[in-house]
Amino acid sequence: MKEKKLKRRGFLKLSGMVAGGIAVFGGFKLFKDDLFHQKDSPSKVLSQSAARGDINVQPQKTNVSVLSYQDSDMEAAVIKAAQAATDFSWLENGQIVFIKTVNNSGVSYPATSSPIAVSAMIKLLKQKGAGRVIVGDMSGVQHLKFFKDKTIGSTRDLMKISGMLQAVEAAGGELSLFEESGWDSFYQDHTEPNEFWNTGLLMPAILKKVDHIVLMPRCSRHVLTGSSLGLKAVVGYWRTDTRLEYHYHAKSLQERTAEGNRAKTLLDKQRLVISTGDKLLATFGPDRGYVHTPPVGLVIASESVVAHDMVSLAWLLHNRTLLPEKEQDSFMDTSAVVAKFGNSIVVKWLGTLANSLMSESLLKNDLKHIWDDRVLNHAYKIFGGIPDIHLENVQNTVSEKMINTLLKMVRYP
Repeated sequence: MKEKKLKRRGFLKLSGMVAGGIAVFGGFKLFKDDLFHQKDSPSKVLSQSAARGDINVQPQKTNVSVLSYQDSDMEAAVIKAAQAATDFSWLENGQIVFIKTVNNSGVSYPATSSPIAVSAMIKLLKQKGAGRVIVGDMSGVQHLKFFKDKTIGSTRDLMKISGMLQAVEAAGGELSLFEESGWDSFYQDHTEPNEFWNTGLLMPAILKKVDHIVLMPRCSRHVLTGSSLGLKAVVGYWRTDTRLEYHYHAKSLQERTAEGNRAKTLLDKQRLVISTGDKLLATFGPDRGYVHTPPVGLVIASESVVAHDMVSLAWLLHNRTLLPEKEQDSFMDTSAVVAKFGNSIVVKWLGTLANSLMSESLLKNDLKHIWDDRVLNHAYKIFGGIPDIHLENVQNTVSEKMINTLLKMVRYP
């Protein structure tokens, strides 16, 4: 009963914010014709690009390891899936590995990366010879205000609330929480290509000191972008002014997400992407929504962030079809107006009211299958094509029916 009351209160509060925001920020801007008159769906645009030869399916298979598990077996499952996805030949004795997690708020997994999974990866990396394993992130602006002259809130405190801090320390890992090093501890990194980020990205200096990066996202819905997977996790690296530019230029927010993963540091150092899916934040997001628990969990691991996200999104979309009817197609979860207004609020938090009034209008697309995802669709373009996914069924733990379901969802028509 308490949870239902909280959800209802949250709905009414946000509904009121939307109604007030339409008045404050200008109703016409929120209802501009790109909301009701989309020229083409993302899947149609992708099909047109494929027909022209601008995007092709990659000639070589890309491996994605999947492993089913029960909740109590997550640690062992993560270790097995990681070892199936990479041979760790890139890791030399004594080297430093950075684990990028997702800790947008203090809300626990699946609103964050799984602390159990992160703990398992720390132990595995140390077993493989890592001298130090550093875990880090910087929380979202709703919970952490980080500016040149002031900081309000703390990623450390939020990680303690979610249980991530305790898990990292118990496993022998270290923490690097980017705002704690100060405003001037970030450096300018450039993307390749730089169609949208021609001014570069402000990234945390700790990345210059590490030898390798392991990305550990979560599998979640996101009210602005539709989903929050591996590619979206890149935002957690960025200083506040880069995040402001990202949300201000909202027309290309999805494409900027993908291109942010082409930062030189990430191209040089990121080795593995691995996430767990025994609990999914299946609606709304990034912090609140309906938590769906599949009958069995699924670890997804790959050396390719794009391939990982294709399978992760397929897993999310498949499980969304299994939600209770009352949780499906709710206004707050699917509304493009809510997303537009929400992005305007984020711009205000990151900058000023003037920034918000002048910012571009965000378009949240429908997400019925993975080809509707503009983040992934742009990633295919800049990462060399659509991965031809090979699902490695680790120890045959995933049912043949589920393997076939996922393959059908990620195989380009």
